[in-house]
Amino acid sequence: MAETGNGAAPQAGAQPGAQPGAQPQVKFQVLAQFVRDLSFENAVVRGTGILPAGQPDIQVQVSLDAKKREQDGHFEVISKYKVEAKTKDTNQTLYLAELEYGAIFLIEGLPQEQLHPFLLIECPRIVFPYARRIISDVTRDGGFPPLNLEMIDFMQMYRQQLMRQQQQPGGAPVA
Repeated sequence: MAETGNGAAPQAGAQPGAQPGAQPQVKFQVLAQFVRDLSFENAVVRGTGILPAGQPDIQVQVSLDAKKREQDGHFEVISKYKVEAKTKDTNQTLYLAELEYGAIFLIEGLPQEQLHPFLLIECPRIVFPYARRIISDVTRDGGFPPLNLEMIDFMQMYRQQLMRQQQQPGGAPVA
């Protein structure tokens, strides 16, 4: 559990016994992590069963979803990873791995305007190493070299999503 100041103006009733003018404390905790869905398809075994030589072309797609849960301050964040490996020369699919990895967070004391970016940047960043490990294990267990995903810049992903929303007709910036 990490508690940090957020630089925002004090809120009424922020902390009992807090000094007047003191910054409210943000309470943040990972309550649970889970695999919501996992699949791995080894296309090589459907064909010759022989792993082609050479480095595969690996494409990784990542998407995020966040929602408020019924309990106050509880949020669920789902990170979806789709990994497709193909041969570079024939474009033949070697494997397809899909993972939906979720986590439930307790977040209190964060200003409302900071909540959306926090859920889609900081929360996925914190649980990313666990999802990366699952993908590495499933590719190895599927008969391929383990795939160790590179770090993902969730802030850049968030900014790109904001730009896409603003460019759409009627698109408004997300707070």
